Amino acid sequence: MNETSAETRSVVVERDMPYPPEKIWRALTQPHLIEEWLMKNDFQPAVGHHFELRGDWGSVDCRVREIEQSKTLSYTWDAMGLESVVTWTLTPTSTGTHLRMEQSGFRKDQEQAYQGARYGWQRFFGNLEQVLARID
Repeated sequence: MNETSAETRSVVVERDMPYPPEKIWRALTQPHLIEEWLMKNDFQPAVGHHFELRGDWGSVDCRVREIEQSKTLSYTWDAMGLESVVTWTLTPTSTGTHLRMEQSGFRKDQEQAYQGARYGWQRFFGNLEQVLARID
């Protein structure tokens, strides 16, 4: 098991946002908001819940692994041969929230998926910031 984990890589995106964790949490866990910044989905904030993210290019099979209200959200992200885990961590700061997203599990032979995720998450974060600026 340790051998394979050593051979995988992660995409990490971190941003300091001027919003309380509770507000960002809503955007990460409410299906109609997730759709606005990420993809269509049937997400429910319950451990073990299977859900699907649907984009123009196809879909992602997901399962909620961990949920800690306004702090941590983790789910599997399986698409096109990639078996990975996305983990969101929200840390309160004096000016808002430090938001960290890590997608782990990229194998060495999945360079295209890895680069695609690096690009994609930057775009998703931009969308997320727009949604957060708009909602109350």
